[in-house]
Amino acid sequence: MPAKAGISGGLKYVSRMARGGWTYIMTNKPRGVLYVGVTADIAARVLQHRSGSGSDFCRKYNLTRLVLAEPHEDIEWAIAREKALKAWRREWKIRLIEEVNPEWEDLFERII
Repeated sequence: MPAKAGISGGLKYVSRMARGGWTYIMTNKPRGVLYVGVTADIAARVLQHRSGSGSDFCRKYNLTRLVLAEPHEDIEWAIAREKALKAWRREWKIRLIEEVNPEWEDLFERII
């Protein structure tokens, strides 16, 4: 289970969660193309997506905006959550994003 959906608690919270994993959603614009991923190092992974060395899908659709990041205490939980989110309908993912990030802000600066 995720420790808490979204981003909160500042750097102390991020460093504590760094031993686990993250599920995240990238997009190119509000309600645009969505990419669901999982990683142990969210900052490094987002930088990869932004530089074009992340996934081919993110590069193809220019997905550089981090709109959801969920920390997990254990990487296995993060992987299970990623699989669940990928199975969700698009409107459910949009509703989840808008619950924690209604303006579709890029959350990357909150993480680093």
